[in-house]
Amino acid sequence: MAAETYIHNGPLVIGAGLAGLSVALNTAPYKTLVLAPVALGVACSSAWAQGGIAAALSDEDSPEAHAKDTIAAGAGIVDELAARTLTDMGPETVRKLNDMGAPFDHAANGDFVLNREAAHGLARVARVGGDLAGKAILEAVVNAAQGATHIEIWEPAFALGLITSHEGDVIGAVVQHGERRVHVFAQAVIMASGGSGGLFAVTTNPANLRGEGMAMAALAGAVIADPEFVQFHPTGLKFGLDPAPLATEALRGEGATLVDKDGVRFAFEDHPDGELAPRDIVARAVHKANASGRGAFLDCRQAIGDHFPAEFPTVFASCMAQGVDPRTMPLPVAPAAHYHMGGIATDISGHTSLKGLYAAGECASTGVHGANRLASNSLLEAAAFGERVGETAITELRTPDPKDAIIPAVPPLVGAADLQRLREAMSLHAGLVRDARGLGELISLIEALETRYPGALPLISARLIAVSALQRTESRGSHYRSDYPHTSATAKRTFTRWTDVRAPQGELA
Repeated sequence: MAAETYIHNGPLVIGAGLAGLSVALNTAPYKTLVLAPVALGVACSSAWAQGGIAAALSDEDSPEAHAKDTIAAGAGIVDELAARTLTDMGPETVRKLNDMGAPFDHAANGDFVLNREAAHGLARVARVGGDLAGKAILEAVVNAAQGATHIEIWEPAFALGLITSHEGDVIGAVVQHGERRVHVFAQAVIMASGGSGGLFAVTTNPANLRGEGMAMAALAGAVIADPEFVQFHPTGLKFGLDPAPLATEALRGEGATLVDKDGVRFAFEDHPDGELAPRDIVARAVHKANASGRGAFLDCRQAIGDHFPAEFPTVFASCMAQGVDPRTMPLPVAPAAHYHMGGIATDISGHTSLKGLYAAGECASTGVHGANRLASNSLLEAAAFGERVGETAITELRTPDPKDAIIPAVPPLVGAADLQRLREAMSLHAGLVRDARGLGELISLIEALETRYPGALPLISARLIAVSALQRTESRGSHYRSDYPHTSATAKRTFTRWTDVRAPQGELA
């Protein structure tokens, strides 16, 4: 397919979820091109987020307390500057979204209704309609973006690779826009392509999100941070669906309990906070209960009961569609891949290691989440740091020279059967419990698939995760090695490049 050339005088934003649109809303007056792979507000993780958005919005709370909980949850590798910057921005970010039209729940006196979620010291999660936060917030942001005269949206359109200069700067992207192949040159490129949950067979994320943004950046030479840290939500609904419906953590914040088939609250066997322990601990407790034959169920009958349809309509609809009434029946649950703490290494303003390339949202790794994201910090990061990235990028615009371009090869698509093999192997060997043998088998499979699909983006992302997991010989946060169950005394983040992980398995030791 012959490619067109399009020179865009302004920023190019790859992705149209909460992070990408938050970037674009903060790049005025510069003309900003946004690539939306599907219809706005559809099939992006931010639209599916249920719990809410965390911020210090009550008189009893403070950004300092929020930062303290964020740092504690991150298991020793949180970038404290990133955490404090995020939590300082939290209250104003939520108020801006509220003013934009996001219909947050409010008490009679006008205060935000706040839920408590796992590892938070108190209630600080602003909610919308109980469990509609992501969808409602994104709808407000989409409306604002569609009304912004400086924003142009290509839909459907997605990036296939990053165009670099001979000096290694990022100057554009190869874009598939409908039936057109376009070489888009831009004054700044912002990656906001979402996470990698679709690499796993059991995930709460849209299955089309497979870490492609991280892979494109890695192939262009960018530093990748902490790719081994994948968060698994403890309460994916075990209905055999792909993706797995999510039972928001807010249910446990309201008093729902995790029980086995005999009614025993097994989460207290692993942590004194039980159901409200950090997510990695609760997820492994649920996994262990299922693996042992005890079963794992979320019991909402007493805590929520008849209020379920009004307070948690999304979860209620998911359950009723499968013939399970959460008002009268415990819900079968299992951990599901939910959020990627790793990604393209950035500072708090979105700068990557490559000039001209910025990143925001789940595809970025600012260090704010460490080894284990604090519940409901993800929507906050997408909106708050999206704002910072947009404001930064427009102060550093550079005119690209198409004559100096290195155009990347168009990556092949992995066949459906092979993609499912990869997803099942990722869940089995790079899931909640990992060991050297299983990770070695996974890397061998990835190598075999690479011979059939050289340069395929999901294989790049999968290798980054698997090799970094193999090389981290400890257990920390969401990364649990059964052969290295203890946490090292020295806490270190992972910083790697594609050249570091693409060696054959035998050369990785």
